[in-house]
Amino acid sequence: MSVRPLIDQVSSEPIVDQIARDLERQGYSIQPNAITGTLAESLWGEVSQLSDDWFHQAGIGRARDYQLNRFNRTDSVCWIDGTTEPCQHWLQYTEMLRVSLNQRCFLGLFSYESHYARYLPGQYYKRHLDAFQGEANRVVSTVLYLNPGWQPDDGGELVIYESATDSVGIRVTPAFGTLVCFMSEAFPHEVLRAKRTRYSIAGWYRLNQSSTDRVDPPR
Repeated sequence: MSVRPLIDQVSSEPIVDQIARDLERQGYSIQPNAITGTLAESLWGEVSQLSDDWFHQAGIGRARDYQLNRFNRTDSVCWIDGTTEPCQHWLQYTEMLRVSLNQRCFLGLFSYESHYARYLPGQYYKRHLDAFQGEANRVVSTVLYLNPGWQPDDGGELVIYESATDSVGIRVTPAFGTLVCFMSEAFPHEVLRAKRTRYSIAGWYRLNQSSTDRVDPPR
């Protein structure tokens, strides 16, 4: 069964309208069961079968500022480059979503980058912002959860804080097919420890900050 019809319909789906309204009204959107069926199952099938060799320890920052920091985060990642069929379909889906959000919200989103994220039992990512210091190129963050049968007591929630002084936050269970979108510079967030291996796709819609001597995003 092809995922193409699902991708072709994304720009007219009510869920896209809801995401756009949420981003404009409150800056974040949480959509349970947003991406299910063939697309989600193919992504789950791929990431759950990847060997340890495909993942590397996640770090903080990028390019010359990149550094490993096991105090802040202990997850591992595998960047998505579109070389497999599931990843190609995922990038097609996110491109359709990019166009739709630009049409509805006039965000000027230019490109998208994403990676599989794997949290083994007990791993975490402490409170942080997705936009790098001194750069405003990450505009909208996305998280798609790929965890069939996830139970509330499995832990591993995403906690989105509505301000720098918010100490309670909004907890999101990483249930299969849930899609979260939020403005990258506005919402500190963290990933709590889980009791079982937790998979997701973390991604970012970006502005174009390329210049004659700088390619954005840096490689």
